[in-house]
Amino acid sequence: MKNYKVGIIGATGMVGQRFISLLNNHPNFKIVLLAASSKSAGKTYEEAVKGRFLIDEDIPEFVKSMKVLDAEADKEYIAKNVDFVFCATSLSKEETKILEESYAKLECPVVSNNSAHRHTKDVPMIIPEINPEHAEIIISQRKRLGTKKGFVAVKSNCSLQSYVPAIAPLLDLGVDKVAVCTYQAISGAGKTFETMPEILDNVIPFISGEEEKSEIEPLKIFGKIKDNEIVPSDSPKFTSQCIRVPVSDGHTAAVFFSLKNKVSKQEILNRWANYKNPIAELNLPSAPKQFLHYFEEDNLPQPKLQRELENGMAISLGRLREDSIFDYRFIGLSHNTKRGAAGGAVLLAELLCEKGYI
Repeated sequence: MKNYKVGIIGATGMVGQRFISLLNNHPNFKIVLLAASSKSAGKTYEEAVKGRFLIDEDIPEFVKSMKVLDAEADKEYIAKNVDFVFCATSLSKEETKILEESYAKLECPVVSNNSAHRHTKDVPMIIPEINPEHAEIIISQRKRLGTKKGFVAVKSNCSLQSYVPAIAPLLDLGVDKVAVCTYQAISGAGKTFETMPEILDNVIPFISGEEEKSEIEPLKIFGKIKDNEIVPSDSPKFTSQCIRVPVSDGHTAAVFFSLKNKVSKQEILNRWANYKNPIAELNLPSAPKQFLHYFEEDNLPQPKLQRELENGMAISLGRLREDSIFDYRFIGLSHNTKRGAAGGAVLLAELLCEKGYI
């Protein structure tokens, strides 16, 4: 992989901060531009995030004095001076769609953490270890946009990473029903315990839009490209509940599923252990050496213990057992701001660079 000049749109928010942290020593991606809203534009990055650098790390020295650009007003300058951008804005969905597509039309590829384009039929939503072939739809998207280089690619909702990777190796067994309850960390809302005191000694049984994402997005990931669009799969059927819990980082999922073709518990464990990772041979810098890790202990996985597994990019699974209503149930866990957000987008960008789309 060659070296790339990278910009971050939405650099002052929590996910933008995580992008900066992850790219600090990246072997191929160099941050050359930071952009945010007009409120932060013109300030140094250190000034723009003063008192609100939310991740538990120091601001990398090389970005402290970078001047923050205006993501809207300076987009032509940004597009000309980077190879691609990561996008993690706090705009509305409609505003984000317009902004991301405007960058793409300026021949600047966009790798997005936002949800705005996840249902656009020719925008790939990729978990690299599951559906890397969906990158092929970029060719159709470029035709629609009238671009040679520009396009938008997105990663899925952060909580999906805790259970969709475990379902993917079982699809050919006829997984037909999945019920999931996700217990989501406060960093998923861009919060810390200091900025979200209401979560202490509490759980909040509602996260706006999260249940719809949990039920719909997996079907696009499992879908197929047909007639210049990604056609979502019609199975399995997902139902979900999403709860905010007093955990700093790490989304946990309690998952129940049914199979048309019944198999033993050991067969499922074998499939997880021997999952044929379609990107393994690419040796991408951010990819975990082992995608799925299963823990035999009854009290694992736990966010505090497993969220940093393989630099926060691995998926932790445990407590697979038979269920009295569904066929099986298990617990899944993923780091929501690394694998689920910025890290997943960095890995997606590595894939797109390696495959020649960027």
